[in-house]
Amino acid sequence: MPQTKPIISIENVVASATVDQRIDLNQITRDFPDVEYHPDQFPGLVFRLKSPKTATLIFSSGKMVCTGAKSEDMAKKAVNTVVQKQGDQVGCYPGNIDNEPITNNRQR
Repeated sequence: MPQTKPIISIENVVASATVDQRIDLNQITRDFPDVEYHPDQFPGLVFRLKSPKTATLIFSSGKMVCTGAKSEDMAKKAVNTVVQKQGDQVGCYPGNIDNEPITNNRQR
């Protein structure tokens, strides 16, 4: 039986980030009415971006998880955009990001 190589493509990049402060999720909900936040169902807030098309989970601890990016650069851009948008409102800024993308490769 001939040996074949798997075709590997990156489908989704997941980035985790931390800002060194607590985040008021209720304030973000007031400032950005399009976010999804149902604390009785899930402790994180969902902040969706149209460009790059991603969803970032934001937790009151300052931790974030960004999903849906197609590359590491796109994930970094999305995390920085989310932090920058909230920074204007809640005082956290991109310079405070501690760690970034973890990539998930899937075989077809």
